[in-house]
Amino acid sequence: MRNFVILFGLFLLTSCTENKRLPILGERSTESKTVNGETTVDTIYATVPTFVLLNQDGDTVTDKTVEGKIYVVDFFFTSCPTICPVMKKEMLRVYQKIKGDASFVLLSHTIDPDFDSIPLLKDYATRLGSDGKQWQFLTGEREAIYELAEKGYYATAMPDSTEPGGYVHSGGFILVDTQKRVRGIYNGTDAKEVDQLIEDMYVLKAEKP
Repeated sequence: MRNFVILFGLFLLTSCTENKRLPILGERSTESKTVNGETTVDTIYATVPTFVLLNQDGDTVTDKTVEGKIYVVDFFFTSCPTICPVMKKEMLRVYQKIKGDASFVLLSHTIDPDFDSIPLLKDYATRLGSDGKQWQFLTGEREAIYELAEKGYYATAMPDSTEPGGYVHSGGFILVDTQKRVRGIYNGTDAKEVDQLIEDMYVLKAEKP
């Protein structure tokens, strides 16, 4: 009887995950198509734009790198004196949960590329315990990173001399699906929201295209 209860509970949990559907964030438009005389209207959702960045090993990372992957994005800088240490502690939890599952990738973008050199990012990643593959630390042209944050991930990232450390940035963890659509934004300093992120990553994995 006890085994039946456990199995039934697992069945309900799996069913809930498979039936849940996350929202698709961002702007959308419609497109009409006529096939065999029948007109249908499709919804076109905003997607993350193309990008070309470098990771902590100096390797090129582009939107093609995450093709077909579910991935989580955040923005930070290594000398951040405020929320970044908490964010990285929480992202480490995410990494530890999904490590070894090829469905998932984590991308952390520095917003201070002048200071955060590739060797520094490599050292930072190593000290956190990242393998450098499933959790990558990215750098590139400053303005390209800021534009990607704002237009691609609905995040804030910019210099601000009035802020501690000289930058202001969102503390969000942004969840992106295999079609490069943003499906959720979570407070990266709140353990409960990060727990929800981890759950929702598996919701996306179970989602039918």
